[in-house]
Amino acid sequence: MEGPKEWSKPAEKKGRLTSVLLMATLISAFGSSFQYGYNVAVIDSPAMFMQDFYRATYLERYGSVMEESLLSLLWSLSVSVYPLGGLFGSLMVAPLANKLGRKGTLLFNNIFSIVPAIMMGFSEMAKSFEIIIVARFIVGICAGLSANMVPMYLGELAPKNLRGAIGIVPQLFITIGILSAQLLGLSQILGNETGWTCMLGLTGIPAVIELVLLPFFPESPRYTLIQKGDEATAEKALRRLRGVDDVSEELLEMRLEDQSEKAEGHLSVFSLLAQRSLRWQLISIIVLNMGQQLSGVNAIYYYANAIYSSTGVSLDHIQYITVGTGAVNVFMTVAAVFIVEASGRRLLLLLGFGICSGACALLTVGLNLQGSIPWMTYISVTCVIVYVIGHAIGPSPIPYVVTTEMFRQSARPAAFMVAGSLHWLSNFTVGLVFPFMMRGMGFYTFLIFSVISLATLIYIWLLVPETKNKTFLEICQMFARRNKVEIKLGDGDLPVRGTNESMGVEWKFTAF
Repeated sequence: MEGPKEWSKPAEKKGRLTSVLLMATLISAFGSSFQYGYNVAVIDSPAMFMQDFYRATYLERYGSVMEESLLSLLWSLSVSVYPLGGLFGSLMVAPLANKLGRKGTLLFNNIFSIVPAIMMGFSEMAKSFEIIIVARFIVGICAGLSANMVPMYLGELAPKNLRGAIGIVPQLFITIGILSAQLLGLSQILGNETGWTCMLGLTGIPAVIELVLLPFFPESPRYTLIQKGDEATAEKALRRLRGVDDVSEELLEMRLEDQSEKAEGHLSVFSLLAQRSLRWQLISIIVLNMGQQLSGVNAIYYYANAIYSSTGVSLDHIQYITVGTGAVNVFMTVAAVFIVEASGRRLLLLLGFGICSGACALLTVGLNLQGSIPWMTYISVTCVIVYVIGHAIGPSPIPYVVTTEMFRQSARPAAFMVAGSLHWLSNFTVGLVFPFMMRGMGFYTFLIFSVISLATLIYIWLLVPETKNKTFLEICQMFARRNKVEIKLGDGDLPVRGTNESMGVEWKFTAF
């Protein structure tokens, strides 16, 4: 009996970066992802002036001085409700993505940016610090939706040979948002007593731009064809995105994915957790997204000034070092955009988590010895910058890319909902717990981040395959062996129209 055949295809034309694809990428990333990064760092520089506002408002309202314990609680809430809002936003991903579509959800999400921008901009005039806390929660919802929806939208728009590079663009705009907040937070610009409310309110501008421009660009063709069943609109969108009239080959791949999903049935979030055919994909994105956050990256951003201060850097120079670190983050993410298709996802993840682990371990040594060895101060600052470099090339951008790639159409929103929820829960935990860890463990806290980075590296080395330049169905077949399942295409052969009849495509999926 003849053994099972692997499916094979003739050589395909590589997709190119058309003006429509480029503009859709830039507008969605600036309008949504930028805000995530901007709001991570926006309250770092003006923290002193915001806390003065909290004290003054309390004194005027109650006629007594606010206790430091209450101020610490209110400030911790101001910081931590943002990732808590992100968690709530992530829980909304699956229902909104399936109901409104990818582009529709991004447009709807602008409500959660424009409203809190207005609230924060007028908080001082309203003499209410509560408005700031509530607004930070709402804009966190925006970030939670953005962090998941933009990679999903762009991953479905991009041709497979550009999916990695375009998938990193959202992370690039997150880093640009962080850098923009750091630059605007300089005391000479808006990081002062009179400019901080304006700085908080500026987050609404990218949302307005996206709300005006994104409607002119296509919805995800995969969503339109597979989930809405509108092949004509999907084909029209593909022609605009690819800049060619013949998109039959890509449409065929979408139909095959649609047929294989119909054979297995569409997945809810709860069924995703129990689905054997997706077991290792799910475990992998959980490890990657939790590892991304529990490696300590947002401890660096939320408390960057305090970390630099502990290294002995003078207060006058801290703000400039912070901006420099943000610039390095942007530069290395740009580098990742250009090398991800050549190097692959797996190598960047391994290299990035390895650098983070080593940098955290050496930072622990530097911080503990800087009191007795003066030049250790420079080692400590260097370790923070090296950590940022390592995280920027792999752990920060790549988990979003592989979350898109490891799942097919109907399971992807649920997968992003699970991954995003754990991402933001881990983010919230680090932001809330890190100050107490520093108080109890001191600088040895960074050893925990080092161990987590190392453990994530080991998992990737052993269990995460390379996914570059593969279709979603090819990636599904790669995991079928590990999951010990058979991938079915349903009953009979898929009818193929037009020129596809002569393509000589043979698709066969076998049990492993």
